[in-house]
Amino acid sequence: MRWTRHELLIAFDLYCQMPFGKIHNRNPLIIQAAKRLGRTPSALAMKMLNFASLDPKIVDTGRHGLGNAATADRAIWQEFHNDWEKAALEAQMWLKAQDIVPPSAVADSGVVDHTGETKTSTVEVRLKQDFFRQAVISSYKGRCCMTGLADQRLLIASHIVPWSKDKANRLNPSNGLCLSALHDKAFDKGLITVLPDWRVRVSKDLLAAKDEFCDSAINSLDGKKIELPEKFQPSTEFLQYHNKNVFENWVR
Repeated sequence: MRWTRHELLIAFDLYCQMPFGKIHNRNPLIIQAAKRLGRTPSALAMKMLNFASLDPKIVDTGRHGLGNAATADRAIWQEFHNDWEKAALEAQMWLKAQDIVPPSAVADSGVVDHTGETKTSTVEVRLKQDFFRQAVISSYKGRCCMTGLADQRLLIASHIVPWSKDKANRLNPSNGLCLSALHDKAFDKGLITVLPDWRVRVSKDLLAAKDEFCDSAINSLDGKKIELPEKFQPSTEFLQYHNKNVFENWVR
């Protein structure tokens, strides 16, 4: 039976929000979603793995998903990349209606909308934030990319280009880093950044501060490379924006 656009939206949404290693027919979320869609868990897992074959980050690591993505799969991939908010919200609304919630979506997303735009509803904003959080954190396998911290209660899906500055990429997982709450705050305040070669750069102010905790928790990261995600690699363009427009005391 041919997959409808709606079913493909759900499959890709779940692909975004699930670590690659958990995409299999025994995953409870896949089982639950498949039942609601009238598909088998194996069919849904296979469709999600088809999307993996379109993900450059997955392919670059030598994994190819199932490698038989259909034209319709490619169309959904492009639909998300053309308008992350519209496509993700549609899929998230269905998942909410079916009471299908990825585990870390219940935690604080760390995102606050400062744009002053009229929200259609608090629910929609929350669903968008939940999608971004889960997509980013699952891409980094639930670990801070700078420190390796794995307690999801202390992890934030941090926007590289701030939420208020780029509406088109608010939900793009390639605009996110998985950071501890401390390092998210430092990143947001421009006290640290990540260079296009994946090295952490700490601001001169922090490096000059005589603070034992700061030296241990933040300054020691200067020059070290982050742990890259298994999918949705951070965009060099977004990193350059943060380097030039957010980071303090940027040294070229």
